[in-house]
Amino acid sequence: MQPDFLGNPFSASNSTEQHRAEGRISVGVAVLTVSDTRTREDDGSGRLIREHLGFRGHEILGYEIVKDEEIAIRETLSGWLSDSQVQAIIINGGTGIAGRDVTIPAVQSLIEKEMPGFGEIFRMLSYQEVGAASMLSRATAGVSNGTLIFALPGSTNAVHLALEKLIGPELGHIVYEITKQQ
Repeated sequence: MQPDFLGNPFSASNSTEQHRAEGRISVGVAVLTVSDTRTREDDGSGRLIREHLGFRGHEILGYEIVKDEEIAIRETLSGWLSDSQVQAIIINGGTGIAGRDVTIPAVQSLIEKEMPGFGEIFRMLSYQEVGAASMLSRATAGVSNGTLIFALPGSTNAVHLALEKLIGPELGHIVYEITKQQ
């Protein structure tokens, strides 16, 4: 371990772990599936998100499925953004480049602070699994009205990757960082 400029033992991992420990909080989450075909019965990605986050101790406060329509997506998100109990929203579906994929413009119209690192790292990890097809994802994250928003592809494999490697380990910490100055 290297000393810091004052001679105290310091490592980046110790600092990160300290922040994570401070951020071990239960988060109120809403889950949105964007799809023209999914139903509550066959929405594997939406179910995976709810189960994974519930297992990690977070509270699922809302779950909806809406069509790939920008107005419907924005209306659902706006309702949750006005609910102070909802601290994070996780969206799956509609993040590709097909003509019907309108999740990203709907989300970007609401985001006040973008987290570009999420999409960059997600695509890098995805590349390791699926190769060049990972560039088709427009996955993104950001903050709107003090609420964290993640927009993921609808693929169950992509959702699992994002939950295991990125969102699951950091959700409480990120929400802590958003709310600590409020």
